[in-house]
Amino acid sequence: MKKPNAISKATIDRLPLYFRTLRLLQDEGRDIISSDELGRRLGITPEQIRKDLASFGQFGKKGVGYYVNELKRNIGGILGLDNHWNIAIVGIGHLGVALANYQNFVTLGFNLVALFDQDPNVIGRTVNHVKVEDVRRLKAIVKERNIQIGIIAVPAAFAQGVADLLVDAGVKGIWNFAPIKMKVPETMHIVNEDLSIGLSTLSYHITRM
Repeated sequence: MKKPNAISKATIDRLPLYFRTLRLLQDEGRDIISSDELGRRLGITPEQIRKDLASFGQFGKKGVGYYVNELKRNIGGILGLDNHWNIAIVGIGHLGVALANYQNFVTLGFNLVALFDQDPNVIGRTVNHVKVEDVRRLKAIVKERNIQIGIIAVPAAFAQGVADLLVDAGVKGIWNFAPIKMKVPETMHIVNEDLSIGLSTLSYHITRM
């Protein structure tokens, strides 16, 4: 297997697409899928799929295709989804509540173990069976519950402060929904989800139809 830093970001970004499609195929009761059909479902050439998968080892059988359950298990292992990461959400407004109720966290192997907010009217409430804690207790709870991933769902003005708290608490990764560029150590893995960018891009294309 290639070293992680030798594998392109584009290849890594396609792995979750493969995993999601294989999950759907499982639900359909499919046992085997060819690279041609997988490519048609995803809009990716079969050559690219074979090249991506070859970066991590030998999968499938020539003339037969890929065994759905086996390939899904292998890609899940590559993505680290079998680690059952503990996650926490900071900011229990509308977005935070929606994320807390996202059922696919469990399906993907992520365990929602903590919710945080600073609003006294929110602290103490329960969302999806998880109690909302005072954000001032974040560091202690991160260590106590072995939380590896923090999700930021607060307004932009508070986001950097929350990121600093999560870094100080020792999380390994941050999923940020605030529309700002975070300043975090180079060793911190961060993924930014700016919903406004997606909608604005969609608006651009619709306007020019």
